[in-house]
Formats: sequence, structure tokens, C-alpha cells
Amino acid sequence: MKYKLLILSILFIVGLSVAAKPKVLIFSKTAGFHHASIAVGIPAIIKLGQQNNFDVDTTTDSKKFTYDNLKQYAAVIFLSTTGDVLNDAQQAEFEKYIHSGGGFVGVHAATDTEYDWAWYGNLVGAYFKSHPAQQMATLNIVDRNFIATKNLPAKWKRFDEWYNFKWIAPNLHILITIDEKSYTGGANGDNHPMSWYHEYNGGRAFYTALGHTDESYADPLYLKHLLGGIQYAMGIAK
Repeated sequence: MKYKLLILSILFIVGLSVAAKPKVLIFSKTAGFHHASIAVGIPAIIKLGQQNNFDVDTTTDSKKFTYDNLKQYAAVIFLSTTGDVLNDAQQAEFEKYIHSGGGFVGVHAATDTEYDWAWYGNLVGAYFKSHPAQQMATLNIVDRNFIATKNLPAKWKRFDEWYNFKWIAPNLHILITIDEKSYTGGANGDNHPMSWYHEYNGGRAFYTALGHTDESYADPLYLKHLLGGIQYAMGIAK
């Protein structure tokens, strides 16, 4: 009888571990401009989790940035964060999380964040400079083999707010560029990236400059793009 109970206990524990879903954390604190689309982006990502077998927690509380808390998450999503959102101690804890194999997703204004923290700049991959008025533009999908871009058309025409960058990290794997001839106000020339990914300091990082508008979070193509980036950062898909 004792052995049967032991076996049942082991099977129960194994069952729990098999059933446990990976989790991501959405961080949407703003210390500068606050994007209205955060309010629709959060439920859209929660729905993506429900449809794709991962759980989603949300916070604007930078005190949650301790390694002991972050290590439960397969990825942390900076959803249009702006300005100085983490203090020095919290930055060190986040660095430890990435060093330990954590994942990062930066959405839109994540590049308008932490200008004085060079490690973060290299993680997210660029720093925001400016943007023209929102308008239609043509995106070039330069890598259609990656999970975040495999469902996109080679030429993707969409309406959004198009970022110019004052600095772009080297050695990024560029996924999408924007055709500056297709809209007014581009300032990065012929090689103007809009989305990329890379391995960084032991972890994985994905960024998309798309996602300013509320409508983005009801756009099936954009949601597939964002989902693929999240899955890459989580380490569950290449």
C-alpha cells in the first residue's frame, strides 16, 4: 500500500509539472509618453497566451524586478515602456535574469526607454530618435524563415507610427526593414530596420517597432508577428 501511495504521489507531481504552462510577464511602466495602445495590447497578448498555451502576468511595478521573481518567466515583454523605468538595483536583477537564459521582447517604445543604461540599449537593439506623422508605408520582410515573419507577405503595407533611430546596435539579425520611399519622414536611409532578434548575454531578445496604434492589436498579421517574437524569446521555437 505504501508503495502504491508513493507511486501515485510521484505520478501526481509529474502530472503537475507536465501541465504547468510557461509564463511571460508584460511590463508596461511609463516614465515619459504613455501610449494609449498599451490598454489594448495587454488583453491582446493575454489572448495570444490563452490560444497558444502560455500564461501572462502584467505589471507596472518595477519592484517586481528581482531575479527570484523574474526567474519564473520564460520572457519579459516591455510593452511600450518609456523613460527611466528601473533603478540601478532592479537593472542588475534584470541583467542577472537575461544572463541566466531569460527572454526579452521589446514592443514599439521599448526603444524609447533607459537611454542611460547601455546594457539595455544593446539588449533592445536601438534607441528612438523621432517619428513623422502616422501614415501608410511599405515594409520589406528580409527574413521570411523566422517564426515572427514566416506568415507575413514579402511586401507588407500597413499604417503605423514609424520610428527613426539615433543609434542601432551592430550584429542584429534584421527581420523587417521599411522602404523610406514609401512614406514621408524616414531618417535612417536604405537600411532602416523595423524588427530584429539576437542572442544577448546568455538570453534571447526580439524587438518590433510596430504596434503604436490600437488597431495593431486586432490585426491578425501583426499578432502573428508579435506571437512569433514572444515564442522565440520564450525559447520554445526558433
